Amino acid sequence: MTKWGLIFDLSAKEREVKKIEKEMSQGSFWSDQEKAQGVTKRVKELKDTIGEFNELKDNLEELEILLELNLEEDRKEIWEEIEQKVKVLEKDVEKKELTVLLDGKYDTNNAIVTIRPGAGGTESQDWVEMLLRMYLRWAEKNGYIAKIIEISPGEEAGIKNVTFTISGNHAFGYLKAEKGIHRLVRISPFDANRRRHTSFASVEVIPEIDQEVEIEVNESDLRIDTYRATGAGGQHVNTTDSAVRITHLPTNIVVQCQNERSQYSNKMTAMKILRARLFENYQQEKEKDLKEVRGKKKDIAWGSQIRSYVFHPYQMVKDHRTEVESGNLQAIMDGGINCFIEAYLKSKNKKKD
Repeated sequence: MTKWGLIFDLSAKEREVKKIEKEMSQGSFWSDQEKAQGVTKRVKELKDTIGEFNELKDNLEELEILLELNLEEDRKEIWEEIEQKVKVLEKDVEKKELTVLLDGKYDTNNAIVTIRPGAGGTESQDWVEMLLRMYLRWAEKNGYIAKIIEISPGEEAGIKNVTFTISGNHAFGYLKAEKGIHRLVRISPFDANRRRHTSFASVEVIPEIDQEVEIEVNESDLRIDTYRATGAGGQHVNTTDSAVRITHLPTNIVVQCQNERSQYSNKMTAMKILRARLFENYQQEKEKDLKEVRGKKKDIAWGSQIRSYVFHPYQMVKDHRTEVESGNLQAIMDGGINCFIEAYLKSKNKKKD
């Protein structure tokens, strides 16, 4: 298998499955249903990964047998079949190699994404809306489920800030590559003189934390406010105080949710996001290092961007961490950002070696 560059030891994952299944056999395991559901989800992910790699191994072994047999028979149609199988196998190996790179503790988790504008008012707020559309399209194309949790529209256009979740296997593992400052260069549609403007927006990505991670939240530490939601969302919006804002007083972390159908649902979703932000805060204090979970926080301004999107005077998107470029601007803005994500993950892996 190594001739295709696939080196992967499944033994650690198989041992983890056996350990978890032993815990699941205990009668007390199912007493906490929420925790049990998270653990069973983890077992399924592990088994799926093991199954995929075993299938890949079986396909390679079949190909090797076919190759050995045709070395004696030397039939043209078999050589053509082998060539086709090799091409398919190489693509499968490349996909699985990328999965191997997602080995962080929370890489399999869902992602919570927040986009905020930099200085520039309407111009930067419009850029936030463009980035939101890009990530929603990316989620749709890659089989993930996106859900907007809280959104504040700009006064004239665009979005002041937005928080949404991307749900699916390895959502955080992939989207952690998007953490940082994103820069836009274009002719502003809000400038009557048609001048070129530069705008910035920050993208924050944190993992949604499973119930088995102990994050203590005392009710006495919370201030919970309700208010009427704004924007689209059905007849209940602007008619009832269904939106929820939770402030964690010891850390002054504030989370909001307005897009669920009831106040209770909004509170549950807000608490889930609060747990994730508290975990992020805990990681920062414990490790004094933001790289693992959030990435180093930078000003939303010139010189700190991870990627530039140039609409004028030419069309180009460039990732400054990997030097990967694409001239297909429309495809990128339609969610085609996997080239940047994959290059970033591979570059991070090289740095480990």
